[in-house]
Amino acid sequence: MNSESSKSRRDFLAKSGSLLAGSIFIHPITEALNLWDKPDEKMKLALVGTGIRGTTMFGRDVMRVYKDQVEFVGLCDINEGRVKYAKTFIGVDCPTYTDCDQMLSEANPDVLIVTTMDSTHNQFIIKGLEAGINVITEKPMTTDEVKCQNILDAERKSGKKVIVTFNYRYSPHRQKIYEILRAGEIGDITSVDFHWYLNTSHGADYFRRWHGYREKSGTLLVHKATHHFDLLNWWLDSDPEEVFAYGELEFYGKNGPFRGKTCRSCTHKNDCDFYWDVTRNEHLKNLYVENEQYDGYHRDGCVFREDINIYDKMAVQIKYKNKVQVSYSLTTYSPYEGYRIAFNGTKGRVEAWVKESQPWKVEPQDEIRLTKNFGESEIIVIPHGGGGHGGGDTRLKDKIFKDPSMADPWRQAAGTRDGAMSCLIGIAARNSIETGRPVKVEELTDIPLQASGRGA
Repeated sequence: MNSESSKSRRDFLAKSGSLLAGSIFIHPITEALNLWDKPDEKMKLALVGTGIRGTTMFGRDVMRVYKDQVEFVGLCDINEGRVKYAKTFIGVDCPTYTDCDQMLSEANPDVLIVTTMDSTHNQFIIKGLEAGINVITEKPMTTDEVKCQNILDAERKSGKKVIVTFNYRYSPHRQKIYEILRAGEIGDITSVDFHWYLNTSHGADYFRRWHGYREKSGTLLVHKATHHFDLLNWWLDSDPEEVFAYGELEFYGKNGPFRGKTCRSCTHKNDCDFYWDVTRNEHLKNLYVENEQYDGYHRDGCVFREDINIYDKMAVQIKYKNKVQVSYSLTTYSPYEGYRIAFNGTKGRVEAWVKESQPWKVEPQDEIRLTKNFGESEIIVIPHGGGGHGGGDTRLKDKIFKDPSMADPWRQAAGTRDGAMSCLIGIAARNSIETGRPVKVEELTDIPLQASGRGA
């Protein structure tokens, strides 16, 4: 590629943001997802679920950065010791509760933040909506199709809104992919190859926790992959139509050579590559270990427990309403962490190989390779943003808490439709594994599927 054409391409990509900002690719319905329209008053927040995500991402971090915009009026958790510690850790002076109904009645919040166990998200989302307030929920929105439909019905009835916090959408790298695809750089998208790798630290951690149980997490096809499926839905701007999947538990759980109840109590500490001392992390120790007597939850469960019943390797085929075909896989015991993705189009290909955890090398940037048919490849460099998930966490929270009315040209704000479509792919994949048959997404809820121009 000569220097003149390379410069033209760079200029085009740089301008694509401003061009698209006024184009048909904006979805006006996302403007209705603003949870707050009183800039002269602080948003009164109540938080239910004071685990690691609630106390950090939506607790202490929010108080440190957005204390001029928000105030916490209540914290709730079924574990009385954990919620008391959370109050100190977050740095707030508000009542604590073990009953969400009591908190909603007494604290009178404007917004309820839901960061509980996945299988209970629906209960608290619906409680918030029925109390007449807006809701912010962690992903996945829920874990099965019945709960999903119940949330949709409750939102329609209440007239309030639910924000699903898909922070991956907000990272600069994934936004740039969105821009390239929306600008038509590779023509019509025909297929996608998407493969995600969890390493033996991060991947194993899901099997230590409650996530290792299907009835609590919906399996990693719902808990973890909902991030990835949402990105696909967002990038492709289409609804998924049909899903077929395979999944097995072949590494963790009953496959281990030995097992115990917890790492702390295990007699195989010196022999197990997965031995992990939770007490070395002061926050986890105070949050979980010191409060086990209240609910019996152990944060350092053995990854080889016999009753683990989720998959540790998964392969999914997705057919989209706009005819795009996707091959997706998730592996939970890789030596490294990251993902490979490639979009194949009628005019070219966009691909990326992102390594998210490299202890020997910290990458300050990500790269995207854009190749036109019959042309040379161009490497597009995307610097990391500040904060978690490549800057996605900060940008997401800025939109929610700092300036809810800010423009959303890339349709990064996500509501119940987005939340439903992402978790429904995982639910359909799980159902497919259990039945051995393809699953039609339209049969799971009453959402009419669209080939393009999806609303939030």
